[in-house]
Amino acid sequence: MIRNPFRDLDQKKLSRSSDVLKTQNDYFKIVNRRIFIFGIIICLIFSVVSVRLVFLQIRSQEDYAAKLENYSSQKQTDSTARGEMLDRNGKVIAKTVSSHNIVYFPPKDATSEEQWKLAQTFAKDFKVDHKGMTNSDYQDLYMFLHTDDKGNKDSGQNLLSAKEKETLTVEEQEKKIRSRITMKMVDELADDDTKDAFYVYLAMRKLPNNQNKVILEDVDSDSVAKLMENKDKYRGFDVNLGSWKREYPYKDTLRDVLGSITSSKQGVPSELRSYYEAMGYSLTDRVGQSGLEKQYEDLLSGTPRVSDISYDSDGTAIMNETSSGKNGYDLHLTIDVELQKKVDAILEDTLKKYAGTTGREKFKKAIVVLMNPQTGEIYAMSGKYLDEDGKIQNYSSGAYLDAFASGSVVKGATVYMMLDQGVQTRYSTEVDEPMKIAGTNTKGSFDRYGAVNSIRALAVSSNVYMFKSVIKLAGGTYAYDQPLGITDAMAQKTFKLMRNYYSMFGLGTKTGLDVPNEAQGFTGNTQAAGLLMDYAIGQYDSYTPIQLVQYAATIANGGKKVQPKLVNTATEVNTDYTVYENKTNVLSALPGSKEDLETIQMGFRQVVSGEHAIDPINRLNVQVAAKTGTAEVGNYTNASLIGYAPYDKKAKVAFACSVPESATNDQSVAGNLCAYNIMPEVLEEFFKKY
Repeated sequence: MIRNPFRDLDQKKLSRSSDVLKTQNDYFKIVNRRIFIFGIIICLIFSVVSVRLVFLQIRSQEDYAAKLENYSSQKQTDSTARGEMLDRNGKVIAKTVSSHNIVYFPPKDATSEEQWKLAQTFAKDFKVDHKGMTNSDYQDLYMFLHTDDKGNKDSGQNLLSAKEKETLTVEEQEKKIRSRITMKMVDELADDDTKDAFYVYLAMRKLPNNQNKVILEDVDSDSVAKLMENKDKYRGFDVNLGSWKREYPYKDTLRDVLGSITSSKQGVPSELRSYYEAMGYSLTDRVGQSGLEKQYEDLLSGTPRVSDISYDSDGTAIMNETSSGKNGYDLHLTIDVELQKKVDAILEDTLKKYAGTTGREKFKKAIVVLMNPQTGEIYAMSGKYLDEDGKIQNYSSGAYLDAFASGSVVKGATVYMMLDQGVQTRYSTEVDEPMKIAGTNTKGSFDRYGAVNSIRALAVSSNVYMFKSVIKLAGGTYAYDQPLGITDAMAQKTFKLMRNYYSMFGLGTKTGLDVPNEAQGFTGNTQAAGLLMDYAIGQYDSYTPIQLVQYAATIANGGKKVQPKLVNTATEVNTDYTVYENKTNVLSALPGSKEDLETIQMGFRQVVSGEHAIDPINRLNVQVAAKTGTAEVGNYTNASLIGYAPYDKKAKVAFACSVPESATNDQSVAGNLCAYNIMPEVLEEFFKKY
C-alpha cells in the first residue's frame, strides 16, 4: 500500500501545534500568577497606608491641628530685657531698667482715613515731637496733604509738567516730585500740630502690619494713666509695660566703646533686615548698632516674648502671651571703671592746661590704653578731644578707630629685626653722625651721639643707627653724598621683610580686639629706597594706639603677640553661671632668640633711666621700660610713648599713649606730653591699685 505523504505531514503539524499550545498555556499560568502576587502586594500597600492614615487622624490629630493653628495664627513678639555690662570688679556700667512704651496695633477693619483722624487726636492729647522726621517723611507729608483746585488729594502731581505726567513712569514721577519738594513748601502746607500728627500716623502705618508699632518710648506715668483710662478713645493703642531702656551709672565714661542701641521705632537697620530676620528677630526689635552692643548682640539680646493675636468683636487686637521669653546675658568687661575714670580725668586736665598754648596751638586730642600683657585684658581705654566749640568730648574708640604716625616708638621692632637678620649684634656699633645721600638733604639724629650699639641706639633714639642698619639690610652701601645702590626691587623686598617683622609685634595689622570696625592703620604705597629710612624710624606708616599697646605687650611678655580684649565672660543674669568665656589668645610668637628680645627690653629701660632719662617716670616706685616717639606732621609733631612695668618682674601692664599734633617741631619749646605729663600720672594711679 502506498502511504499518503500529506497525511504524515499533517500529523507532524498537529504534533507541533500541540507543543505550541502547551507552551502558551504555561506562559499564561506564569503571567496570571505574577498578576496575582502583584495584586496582593498592592493590597498590602493600600492597607498599610490606610492604617497609617487612620493612625494620623485618630492618634495625631491634636498634634497636627496644633501645628496648623500655630502656622496660620498671628503672633506678636516683644524683646525681653537686654543683658547688662559690668566692669572687672562687678560694677554695672551699662544698666537695663524697665520703661513703658505706648504702642499701636491696627484693628482689623481700620482704614487710613480713620488712622489719620486718630493720629491727630493722639498728637493733640499726648506729648509728641515731630523732630524725629526725616526729609523723606516731610516729602511724604507734602504728598499726603496736597490737593488740587477741586480739593482732591493729588500726591504732589502739581509739581509735574503735562509732558512729565505722560512720559514718566510712576516711579520716575515720584522721584521727580520728591526732588522738587522743599521745607518751605512743607511749612506752608502744615503747621507743627499737623507735623506731630503725621509723625504719629507714619508710626501707626509702619510695616509689618501684624506687629505692634511703637508710637512713644519711655513715657511717664501720667501718660500711661491717661491712655489706660481712655482706651476707647484711642482704638488700637495700648501700653507695653515690659519695655526697657539703657542707663549708664558712670554717665559718659567709655560710652563710645560700649556702643549704642537702636530705638524701638528704628528697629533693626534696614541694610541688615534680611540678616536679622534670618536670625529670628522682629523688624521692630532693638539691636546694637555700634561698639560692644553690636559686637556682642547675640549674647546681650534675649529670647523674645511671644503672644498669640486674636480679635474681639470690635476688631481690636488682643494679646495672649504664650512664651515669656528670656533676658539676655550679662557681659563682664576687662575694664576697671574706677581706673578708667582716673585716666579720663588726667587727659581732660592735660587738654585744659595745654591745648592752645604756645607751641601747642593744634593740640586737641589724646589717647591712652592700658593692657595686661600676659592676658590681653584692657584695663582702661581713654580718649579725649576738643570739639569745635572747645568742649571736651569722649574719644575712647579712637584707640582702635584712629591711626597716627608714631615716630621712634617703632625702633624697638627695627632693632629686633636687625638682630634677628644678623645685620647687627647687641654690641656692634654704628657711628651716629649727619648723613647725606646723593640728591637729598642731610639726615641725622637729634644730636650727635658717636658710636652707638643697639641698646644705646634705643636709649638715645638714634636715627642714624636705624638708617645705616636698614641700608645694610637692603643690601646697599652708605658713603657721604653718594647713591645707596639700592634698586627698586631691593627696596620692595626690604619693605616686605620689614612689614612682616613689624606685624609680628602687632604693627600694621588688626589686633583682633573684640569690637566692630577696627582700623588697620595706614600703609604707604610708595616703596622707594629713600623711604626705607623713614619707615625704620616710624615716619611713614601709621598705627592705632591699640596696635601700639599690643606691640609693647609683645616686648613685655617675652615675645608673645596676645590678642587684646574688652570682654572676659558672659553669664546668666544675676548668677555666676558662665555661658561664654573669651580666653587668652596668643596669636603668634617672635622667631628670634631670647637674647635679642632682652636687648630691646634693656634699651627700653635705658630710655627711662639712662643718660636721657624720663625723670617723672623714673621717679615712680616701680621700674618702667618705655620708648618715646615724635613723628613730624607738617609743622607739628605727634607725640607717643609705649612701654610696660614693672621691668624687673613679671610685667603687669603694657601701655600706649598717642597725642597727635601735640606740639611744634621745635622740641625745645614743648616736650613729649605722653612721657612727661600724661603717663607719669597714669602709671602712678595704676600702681596704687595693682
